[in-house]
Amino acid sequence: MAFIDEIQFHAKAGNGGDGVVRWRHERGKEFSGAAGGNGGAGGDVYVRAVRDINILARHKVVKEFKARSGEAGQNWSRQGKFGEDFYIELPIGSVVKNLQTDRIVELIEDGQVSKILHGGRGGVGNEHFKASTNVTPMQSTPGMPGEEADFTVELDLIADAGLIGLPNAGKSSLLNAITHANAKVASYAFTTLDPNLGALPGGYILADIPGLIEGASEGKGLGHKFLKHVKRTKILLHLISLENTALVGTYKTVRKELEKFGHGLSDKKEIIILSKTDTVTGTPIQIKKKIAAARTALKKYNKNILEVSILDDASLKKLTDQVTVLLQKDKVEKEN
Repeated sequence: MAFIDEIQFHAKAGNGGDGVVRWRHERGKEFSGAAGGNGGAGGDVYVRAVRDINILARHKVVKEFKARSGEAGQNWSRQGKFGEDFYIELPIGSVVKNLQTDRIVELIEDGQVSKILHGGRGGVGNEHFKASTNVTPMQSTPGMPGEEADFTVELDLIADAGLIGLPNAGKSSLLNAITHANAKVASYAFTTLDPNLGALPGGYILADIPGLIEGASEGKGLGHKFLKHVKRTKILLHLISLENTALVGTYKTVRKELEKFGHGLSDKKEIIILSKTDTVTGTPIQIKKKIAAARTALKKYNKNILEVSILDDASLKKLTDQVTVLLQKDKVEKEN
């Protein structure tokens, strides 16, 4: 199933039921007074956050949602039934915008519920108009129509940590290695066209974010499709492949796009990961010197540097442990 991160839909709340004109019938008194009940209110429309980023794909086909209308009033002053509310399930991280009012709802917590449309008010029956000067009222009012509008939904992934870097830095391979995800990998640029997710120990979510190129903050390449998905991540794992001969330039290219895009991306905690260490050639001493030189060149920008190979379980565990500790620390800080 293709990953969908933007949809548009139409929704309508239920109409209110009509008030009615009815009469009380008692023995010996055919018309004993007004007894028309009020109509029931129409159902409201809500959005509800769930932990399923693929749920938007289901809504790509069904693009209209309706809550039930309220029932008309009944005799003996009984009110009509209220219309059933309708809940639209959307992934955590969804930004829902009403195109008529420009009101925006952000779903940022699992199970969060927010009303986006109000159902119509029920009409009133003739008993409502009964008075000493109007003992046989013939008036009633119709139910009010429910609200309706067109909406857009944009998904900003809420991942705890995001893998970033230029195309072919090894993000998908690393995600697969440490989370047992099944992200697509290949040797050509832009293999990952959509974010892939995996779970770290403790239930933390790691996202393999699509690669970016210079100018991504202006929309080049995957542009904002990449950048918008890292806005809410807590830690950035910045992969730089040791196949690349211009390590500092590669690092600066990505950092520049983060800074230009804004939204606090450049201020997030970052770990530099020297990936594909298994591709470095030479004798063991030469390999060690090349990796040390790479660390030295990047240390002036960030001292938190790890070397990782998907073929080395020890390096994968070290990375997983460090990321998990940082996320646990962040969680504790927020709770306090």
